[in-house]
Amino acid sequence: MEHYPEEFLEKMKKLLSMPEYEQFLSDCEKPPYRGIRINTLKCDIEKAKKHLPFMGERTPFSDKSFYIPNEISGVGEEPFHHAGAFYVQEPSAASAVTVLDVQKGDLVLDLCAAPGGKSTQIAAELEGTGLLWSNEYVKSRANILLSNIERMGIANAVVSNCHPDILCEALECYFDKVLVDAPCSGEGMFRKDKSALEEWTSEHSVSCGERQLAILESAAKAVKSGGVMVYSTCTFSTDENERVIEKFLALHDDFELIESGVNFGRSAMGKAVRIIPSDGGEGHFAAKLRKKGDWRPSLTQTVIREKFPEKDDVLEIYDKIFKTRVFGENFKKIGDKILILPEAEIPLTSGLNIIRAGILFGEVKKKRIEPCHALFMAARAEDLNNYIDLSYGDERLKRFYHGEEISVSVEEKGFTAVLVEGVSTGFGKASGGVLKNRYPKGLRNNK
Repeated sequence: MEHYPEEFLEKMKKLLSMPEYEQFLSDCEKPPYRGIRINTLKCDIEKAKKHLPFMGERTPFSDKSFYIPNEISGVGEEPFHHAGAFYVQEPSAASAVTVLDVQKGDLVLDLCAAPGGKSTQIAAELEGTGLLWSNEYVKSRANILLSNIERMGIANAVVSNCHPDILCEALECYFDKVLVDAPCSGEGMFRKDKSALEEWTSEHSVSCGERQLAILESAAKAVKSGGVMVYSTCTFSTDENERVIEKFLALHDDFELIESGVNFGRSAMGKAVRIIPSDGGEGHFAAKLRKKGDWRPSLTQTVIREKFPEKDDVLEIYDKIFKTRVFGENFKKIGDKILILPEAEIPLTSGLNIIRAGILFGEVKKKRIEPCHALFMAARAEDLNNYIDLSYGDERLKRFYHGEEISVSVEEKGFTAVLVEGVSTGFGKASGGVLKNRYPKGLRNNK
C-alpha cells in the first residue's frame, strides 16, 4: 500500500470499521471491476448473452449490468458495441440511476452527463417516453456525450453544453427527476485510474466539495415540487459526500433526505448509500433528496409542425425508409440540419447552448436531403422498409465498420439500414448489388 497516500488511508480507517478497513486494503491490491450495461432500447438481455460470451454474472447495481473479465480486450470493436447494444460501464457507476428510480413518462435532467453512461441508462428506463435532458459544461466532453446518445439510439433527448446555473435557472421547476453526478476527486476510481491516485490531495478533495455544493445549489432550482434529486460521486471522501449533503440541507429546508430504496452497498447518513470494492464495485456514493410540496404534473405534450422549403422532400424520404412516421412529425430545421424533436414540450430557450434536440434526421446538401446516421441508429427492424440483417460473424460487418462497400442483394435499392442480429448499426445506399457505405468516418475501426 506504499503507493496510497497515508493521509487518504487514515481517512478510510476512520470511515470504515477495522474489519472493513483491512478488507479494503486487501481489495486495493486487486484489479478493478469491469462491466457492461445492456441497452434494452435496442437489444434484449438474452440476445446479448447469446452473442457476447464474455458477459458474466449480473451486478447488484442494475438489472441490466453485467461483470466482464479483466483479460477481455477489444470490447469497443464488437459489432454490438458499434450498434449501441451495450455500454461499457464500471459496475457501481450504474447505482446512481437505480437510486433515482426513473419511471416511464418522467422528465429527467442529467446535469453533469458526459461521457453518457448514466444518461443512456436513464434513457433505457424511460423506454422512449418522457424526456431526457443531458447537459455537459465542458464542450469536448459534450461532443462525446452526444456521440453516445446517438450510438444508443435515443430519440427523446436534448443534449446541451451549458453552465449548470444558467441551465437550471432557465428550466426552473421543470423536471420530475434530476441527477447530479458531480465531478469529484475520484477516490473510488483509484484502482482503475492511476492518474486520479497521483493527483490526489486532501486539499483537492475539500475544494471539490465546495464546487459540488455550488452545482447542487443550481440543480435544486430545476426540480419540481414533489420531485427527486440524486446527488452522486465516485469518491469515498466525506468532504465530498456527507458534508456536501449536510451543508445543502442546512441551506434548503424545502428538501429532505429520503431512503435510497436499494439493497446494495452500505448505509451512509442513515438513508444514503456508499459502495466500496467489497460490495462488488469501485467507489460510489448516492444520496436521494426530495423537494417538499405537492407533485406537479409534467407539461402536456405538444407538436410543432414547422414549415420549411424542403419539408415535402423530407417526408418522402421518411416514408421510403420507414413503414410509418415512427418518430412523429415534430420537425425543426436549424441551418442545414433537420431534426425530429421529442414530443414532450421542450423549452428551447436561447442561451442554453443546445447542441442536439431529438434525432438528427438529415442534412440539406446541394439542394438534396441526405439522411443521417443518427436516424438509423434509433430505428427498429420492425419499423424499417429496407434493411439487411447480418449475422454476428458475417465478414461484411468488418468491412462495413472499416467504411468499405459491401455486397447486398440486387433487389436492394436506395437507403438501406444495416442490422446485426436485428439491431440497427448504420446504413448505406444500395444499387446494383452493392451497398455504398455511410458509416461515419470518426466511428470506423482502423484495424
